Amino acid sequence: MEGPRAPKESELSDVIEFLDRYLRPQCEWSIRDEYPNSLCISNQSNIRVIMDGPKVISHAVVKYLIIKTKVGLFRVAAIGSVLTHPDYRSQGLSQKILKDCLQLAESQGCDFSILWTDLYEFYRRMDFELAGSEVSFLIDRELAAPFDTQIKVLNSPQVQPEALLKLYGAHTVTSMRNVNDIRQFLKIPDSRIYTAWNKDNQLLAYAVEGKGADLQGYIHEWGGGLKDLLPLLSHIYREQGRALTMIVPGHSTNLIKNMRDRGLSPIFGHLGMIRLMNTENVFTKLRRYAHSIGINDFVIGEDLESHSYYLGAGNNILRTKKITHLTQLLFGPLRASHIDAFQLETVRKLEQVLPIPMWIWGWDSV
Repeated sequence: MEGPRAPKESELSDVIEFLDRYLRPQCEWSIRDEYPNSLCISNQSNIRVIMDGPKVISHAVVKYLIIKTKVGLFRVAAIGSVLTHPDYRSQGLSQKILKDCLQLAESQGCDFSILWTDLYEFYRRMDFELAGSEVSFLIDRELAAPFDTQIKVLNSPQVQPEALLKLYGAHTVTSMRNVNDIRQFLKIPDSRIYTAWNKDNQLLAYAVEGKGADLQGYIHEWGGGLKDLLPLLSHIYREQGRALTMIVPGHSTNLIKNMRDRGLSPIFGHLGMIRLMNTENVFTKLRRYAHSIGINDFVIGEDLESHSYYLGAGNNILRTKKITHLTQLLFGPLRASHIDAFQLETVRKLEQVLPIPMWIWGWDSV
């Protein structure tokens, strides 16, 4: 066996064939069409394979994202398409290739890595933990009156990427995208892109349902003000004639309130499994943000002697040896108010800083 390593250019077609055979056996398209910015020649150095002669037997891919938040910019390693050939399972190959992906991400200065799985215990052995916030709503009714006749609604991927990018950029938490990224995302098969335009041909709102074999029945990308977004969601519900699930970040408080006001019940989940990596870089961003909002006694760091982490305000400090415990405090769902050791004033201060408002939009998942 050889690897983990990046595939050679001449091996890329074999890698894609391997993924298509075992991950997309019933699809009419290739998996590379679903992940155009990950399973591509420009990201070849971040694809990892283990080979047995000319045969691909294990695979994973890393896609780097720069996420903009109010706390600062975070470099994130999204890991996906983890697969081992059925004949080679139970040999530790997935763990081996994942460890190589993590080393690669660390070498690129990533603040944390994230992946999506239901194999929680397997990934916890590598210090991943369920963290972050995802709120989902089942849209099973109309949420607003229809648009007036001057508003044009389209269900088409033939959209100006510049218009989508501009509206996307209004979100408080975004990955750094460019026009070409959007252009590639619009080509993803089995997706439905809905847009609402005014009489001046200005994009008011958009919503994307489906992403290849993934996220069918899920609205995972959306943008625009509520007065335009809610009628668009109602239009999608009417047109498709079925209930749809919309996934939103926990920090979208206004949208969540409006959904609840319309009788929809939130289902609370996690953003994904997160593994902290460049902890000091994350701590520095948090200290800087805390100081910028006037919390000058915020403390967070690592005690190398005791192999522990600490977090608090002033002299009211929590210490933990478990980095996964810290992960859930930094990104949620754990909050300072859940910790008995924190005094009320400490809770008040910490909950102005934490959790970090983090979100990975559907088009960025791998």
